[in-house]
Amino acid sequence: MMNRKINRALAAITSLLVLALASPAQADEFTKEDLARWQQEYMTVVNKGEKLFHGGLPSVNTVSCDQCHPNASNTHPETYPKFQQQLGRVAELWEMINWCIQNPLESEPLAADDPRMIALQAYIAEERRGAALEPGKH
Repeated sequence: MMNRKINRALAAITSLLVLALASPAQADEFTKEDLARWQQEYMTVVNKGEKLFHGGLPSVNTVSCDQCHPNASNTHPETYPKFQQQLGRVAELWEMINWCIQNPLESEPLAADDPRMIALQAYIAEERRGAALEPGKH
């Protein structure tokens, strides 16, 4: 008798678990105000990146990113990850940004999660908004 009760309870729990796992995942709900706030926060980071790109990074020799890449031209964030000859391997955009910081700017690299690195990537990506993603393209 006790085994039947336990088996029924286990069967009921198993059924509930199957139903819970089989139901479609629900995305978080958000409002128009959320979207506006998130866009404003994104643009704040993009604007910080623009300032860094146009002379706001420390540079031993006073070189800035925009001297080689006016308005982030020829950076093509939409093509990363890709093989980078300078690094001799497939790399992400932040790694190439660090190559530029270390070589032309003669400065210390940034960690991938450094807010300045995120801002630089946001600015570069925003400048290429609308370009089709083409990872690996040269």
